Amino acid sequence: MAKLSNRVAWVTGGGRGIGRAIALAFAEEGGAVAVSARSDNELDAVADEIRNMGSQALAVHADAMSLQDTLTCADRIADELGPIDILVNNAGGGVGPRTDEHLSPAEIDSFAFIDNVDLNLFSAYRATQSVLAGMRERRYGRIINIGSGYAKRSGGAAAYTAAKHGLIGMTRAMAAQFGTEGVSINCLCPGWTNTQLVNLDAMAAMQKIDVAEVRSRIESENLQKRILEPEELAPMAVLLASEDAAGITGQVISVDGGYGV
Repeated sequence: MAKLSNRVAWVTGGGRGIGRAIALAFAEEGGAVAVSARSDNELDAVADEIRNMGSQALAVHADAMSLQDTLTCADRIADELGPIDILVNNAGGGVGPRTDEHLSPAEIDSFAFIDNVDLNLFSAYRATQSVLAGMRERRYGRIINIGSGYAKRSGGAAAYTAAKHGLIGMTRAMAAQFGTEGVSINCLCPGWTNTQLVNLDAMAAMQKIDVAEVRSRIESENLQKRILEPEELAPMAVLLASEDAAGITGQVISVDGGYGV
């Protein structure tokens, strides 16, 4: 039997990259999968791929930084697919500075920090809270927080790094709080992965070096000397989402080619 038969999964930031890869892997294992993000065309394409596999799919336009969007999304998934058994908190990345003319430079900097922590940490808390009560009531739930190589070390922007460190703390605290109630909560950390967030051209321009040098530097940071593909994280996500992972909770698990080792 497929590992996720009769399970309903919600993948935030599911329109591309790691979120898309995990959503498709869940569908291959028989799960009904909802994907949410702000990118309608990408979401619809993923949902179509899932349906073509023979699984149920739902694409929901939702801003992960909005509490109302998050609650509405969770309710819609439950109404159309059924109670949510699996949540992958994948939404994240960078938020640009606010452009309000009345803001001072100090206020712009402060809001930039707040906004980036909101996207990369608070969004996961909001989505988790929206499904946790049902998981506890049914005594079954799998929550996977998508971290980062910077969740365990320095190197990234201050707000992003702080948020991803916080995600590990939240994972462990919640896993401890609900460990006897059938809900497992883990953090899955990628390293350098071939997604839109790893924009080699932009990085090269910022550092005033050529793309080949940027790629070489990135590849040198893990033991396998390469950039991983999003699909390489999917098997671990499937395991953590399945009944086989009943004894795995509160863990920080890396699929990163040995990043920073």
